[in-house]
Amino acid sequence: MKELRPEEQPYEKCLQKGAEYLTDTELLSVIIRTGVPGVSAYELAGKILRKADSYQGLRGIRHLTLDELQSIRGVGRVKAIQVKCIAELSRRIAKSTAACQVRLSTPSSVAEYFMEDMRHEEQEQLVLLMVNTKNCILKEKMIFKGTVNYSCVSPREIFIEAVRARAVHIVLVHNHPSGDPTPSEEDILMTRQVQEAGELIGITLLDHIIIGDNCYVSLKEKKLLP
Repeated sequence: MKELRPEEQPYEKCLQKGAEYLTDTELLSVIIRTGVPGVSAYELAGKILRKADSYQGLRGIRHLTLDELQSIRGVGRVKAIQVKCIAELSRRIAKSTAACQVRLSTPSSVAEYFMEDMRHEEQEQLVLLMVNTKNCILKEKMIFKGTVNYSCVSPREIFIEAVRARAVHIVLVHNHPSGDPTPSEEDILMTRQVQEAGELIGITLLDHIIIGDNCYVSLKEKKLLP
């Protein structure tokens, strides 16, 4: 049997043993498929992973920008997009798997679920978690992103989404880019408006959690929900 080229070896290894036996470099080389003259797909994958090392290794791939990826010799626009898309797909798979493990009765569990996604955001985001009778997350939806003006955050929009998802409970999660999760008067007022609206239609607001820089505040724990 003739010796396989470096870019073919991960395919053969996957066929014989399974994808779980491939190294990070081998997996990425399969995804990007081809190299460039003088640089194999395997070598190119190694360069991308080394570039990601400054962002905490393998997890850092999703933090690399398109420009940073394209600064690597052999990575053009198409390969950069492929890498960004597989990183985002991996993030969504991991988050979907984790969703049913979130204990909604424990604010720390919800905060941990969102912490890495939201703590570094430079703009405020308001996310709606929709929950079924078994306290499993049915769906999550970003309701607002930008400089929060709570006159623009309508309970009507929140409950339209909740009814569509057939939710029986909801949880609000948003971040404070300042890093300080202390709720403002506007946060508390908006929370109470949503709670009152939910009581009228039979959808319970379980909590409103504010994410800071590696810290959080639960309005339920602070007894700020009536």
